Amino acid sequence: VQLQASGGGLVQAGGSLRLSCSVSGITFSVQSMAYYRQAPGKQRELVALIKRGDYTEYEDSVKGRFTISRDNTWRTIYLLMNNLKPEDTGLYYCYVKELLREPVWGQGTLVTVSS
Repeated sequence: VQLQASGGGLVQAGGSLRLSCSVSGITFSVQSMAYYRQAPGKQRELVALIKRGDYTEYEDSVKGRFTISRDNTWRTIYLLMNNLKPEDTGLYYCYVKELLREPVWGQGTLVTVSS
């Protein structure tokens, strides 16, 4: 299983970015996909998750600003990030959990929000 992430970059506070993550090599069904982030000096934390049945979950600080979505094939997810704040800065990691397999992480995508 491989994850290909894109969409990070530098943006001013109040701006928007959209991250995307595509997964390949899936044998069974995707159970969930998510974005985690790791800010400098902090632990990795869940930002947004989407599960079968389209259940979604968000970290409290991003509720109302970030939206996670997927394509119809469960091979790509998107994270639309609006009203970005400097504290959103960090490495954003894509995550996929396939049925009967261990979770897989993608390489981090850097998001930098300037004040």
